[in-house]
Amino acid sequence: MTAIEVLKKYFGYDNFRAGQSEIINHILKKEDCLGIMPTGAGKSICYQIPAMVFNGVTVVISPLISLMKDQVDSLNQVGIPATYINSSLTESDYLQTIQNIYHGMYKIIYVAPERFFSDTFISMLNFLDISMIAIDEAHCVSQWGHDFRPSYCEISKTISSLTKRPVVVSFTATATTVVKDDIIKLLDLHSPFVLTTGFDRKNLYFSVQTPESKKEFLLKFLEEHKNMCGIIYCSTRKTVDEVYERLCNYGYKVSKYHAGMSEKSRSTFQDDFVYDRTEIMVATNAFGMGIDKSNVRYVIHYNMPSDLESYYQEAGRAGRDGDKAECVLLFSRADVVTNKFLIEHSYEGNHSNEYQKLNDIVDYCNTSKCLRSYILEYFGETPNFNNCKFCSNCNSEMEITDITIDSKKILSCIKRMNERFGAGLVADVLKGSKSAKVKDFGFDSLSTYGIMSEYSRDTIRDLISFLVAEGYIKSIGDKYPILTLNSKANEVLFSDSKVTINKKIERSLKPEKNSKNDSESLTFDNILLEILRELRMEVSKQNNVPPFIIFSDVSLKQMCTYYPTDVDSMLKISGVGAFKLEKYGDVFIASIRNYVQEHNIKKLDILEEHKNKSNFTSKVDTKFVSYELYTKDSKNIKEIAEVRGLTERTIEQHLLDCYENGLIIDLEKEVNIRFENEIYKAINKCNSGRLREIKDMLPNEVSYFDIKYYLIKINKKLNY
Repeated sequence: MTAIEVLKKYFGYDNFRAGQSEIINHILKKEDCLGIMPTGAGKSICYQIPAMVFNGVTVVISPLISLMKDQVDSLNQVGIPATYINSSLTESDYLQTIQNIYHGMYKIIYVAPERFFSDTFISMLNFLDISMIAIDEAHCVSQWGHDFRPSYCEISKTISSLTKRPVVVSFTATATTVVKDDIIKLLDLHSPFVLTTGFDRKNLYFSVQTPESKKEFLLKFLEEHKNMCGIIYCSTRKTVDEVYERLCNYGYKVSKYHAGMSEKSRSTFQDDFVYDRTEIMVATNAFGMGIDKSNVRYVIHYNMPSDLESYYQEAGRAGRDGDKAECVLLFSRADVVTNKFLIEHSYEGNHSNEYQKLNDIVDYCNTSKCLRSYILEYFGETPNFNNCKFCSNCNSEMEITDITIDSKKILSCIKRMNERFGAGLVADVLKGSKSAKVKDFGFDSLSTYGIMSEYSRDTIRDLISFLVAEGYIKSIGDKYPILTLNSKANEVLFSDSKVTINKKIERSLKPEKNSKNDSESLTFDNILLEILRELRMEVSKQNNVPPFIIFSDVSLKQMCTYYPTDVDSMLKISGVGAFKLEKYGDVFIASIRNYVQEHNIKKLDILEEHKNKSNFTSKVDTKFVSYELYTKDSKNIKEIAEVRGLTERTIEQHLLDCYENGLIIDLEKEVNIRFENEIYKAINKCNSGRLREIKDMLPNEVSYFDIKYYLIKINKKLNY
């Protein structure tokens, strides 16, 4: 089979994502390759497709047990024979797996790097026809990488000891130029084809927040994101435990994960999260590298990580299915102190590199520029935009404030202190502190002493951080950095250059609905979606695999848009390949067919232009067409559906969306208001908030439309 035939048959996709086809073609030419592709870009397919095209066996070196299990489960579910070898196997399972490998039962074998060096394993490799060795998370080979693993440095020795050298390919999500060079050198890649697809994750909405209370912010955020799957990262085990307990007390379904827990507890909590038995994972960075869960809708960093590489990789665990997701970083100055402590106690030798990385992410948290641009520039890219309109800095109303006078005060103070001290002491002098240290140095006699006494010390520190982030001040040193002035500072002090700051009047956490880079730009049937999600959960339990491995959320949403009621139309759904169709197709087709018949829905066809996601068009305007027919032409829902050739359920959703977004519209003439009290009682009684459970408590005359209307009405009152 060709690569594109393998893609369609096993994975159910008609086209490759950006960069996949190019790197696969070079692998099939038996060239070594290095793929630098962001999390969610589909790196694994880049070696899984050639593995099926090549005659021999592919060995994948992967750093985490959880990654191997997810990948192998996913491959087996689409009909690709795969296995793994790691410490989670019992002795009998290990021996059986080795026996199966010798009998040629697998096309792809995942192995932990530590196992890769054993004489027994090398002997087995020389016995087998190894066509390719793929190294995942390749940045682990570099000491400049954020997840350095000494075992990765031994990989090239093992490969060179083989009697026949296979194609060697490596992949990573985040790599600076230094890390990229290390990967090529330390893995001994032979004249590799190097592909960097770009680090931009267009479906991720980036946000930096500095709330007065992280606890209150988190609770409000989770209230607005009910029934969504998310990860909350904390910097310490203690914080993980505190956040976990608090969320449990508020009734959320939560897992937790950190190195202080027993292996059994970590495994149980992780399985609960992966299998959708819990919706929220609270964890340290010990959790997540390689986690293949595709339906994570948000990642919150409760504490700032120590570097941008870690942050971008962890944030990138959101939205792996290509659907919209949010990445929120909660910043406080205490996080800087915590990270400095962790650097001092977690690293050996020279700490300069770690401190520089810490400074970079602090600048990210303080910049007023586009957050997406900042990240891309950090990884060596030149973005072709100044305003992405899809991050908190770009998506907020800004008030440009002239802070030239305050900036001059700060810069002048640093200069008068001979550029020899840190931000804390500079802030004390500007504040007019009477501390012994200020007096001992004689700084209370400076002209800048107390000239910013009207500000709090934290506000002065924030202004200093802003000037550092914008390049007016340079922070030099590691544990106790000092402040010096850059050339830009001289332009302010001596050339009357202006300094302005964009103050956020209101930071929007939610990206615009129906964004073109969001699969939700399609109008899908929410009621059917809930039915299919429940069905997916049942099927996942029967097959003992995570729900997202059955079908992704994106696949379900397409099913709820086009209503596939036969084999041919189901195969047109993205992510539905021949093997999954044979295994799960009948039960999903039957459920959709019953729903279509029950609601008298005209089945839609998937147009070819919808195969390419970049051609999806926004459906925003179509809602207002329905709105005007309802309000201006006084047509009812049934009449609008007939005029527009759409289903009544689609028109209902159009009008509900308009009502929810604040447009003036009287829907009570379409709502069964005589059951109003019963509906309110059912909503209050139902803890999960699921439509299906609410409806089961009510008479048959009450429709989903009725329930959704009153849910929106309640939310509007609460927000008011």
